[in-house]
Amino acid sequence: MIRMAGVNIPKNKSIMISLTYIYGIGISLSKKICNFINVDYGILVKDLDNKELELIRKEILKYIVEGDLRRNILLNIKRLSDINCYRGLRHKKKLPVRGQRTKTNAKTCKKNRKYLK
Repeated sequence: MIRMAGVNIPKNKSIMISLTYIYGIGISLSKKICNFINVDYGILVKDLDNKELELIRKEILKYIVEGDLRRNILLNIKRLSDINCYRGLRHKKKLPVRGQRTKTNAKTCKKNRKYLK
């Protein structure tokens, strides 16, 4: 296993797929990173040399990933709930935030709730 941004990357998968194991990097961002370094999407991680792996690590440092991204998201939700805006209240009540209906759907949002204040 190769470690990048605090995550173990599988060696037997293509570089494009294995970069998506890092929180905050999806398919499109992993394609962008591969294009920047001039690496083929389908090449396996174990076939990359140390120079290419180091270039990938440096490119990943340019983006907000893993713990920093999680912290930013949690702080944004906390800010919304502290100012008591509509979205913050929906987060507090664990209901859908973005205008979805709740009469027949939203079972996963409302699951395991026994009592709300």
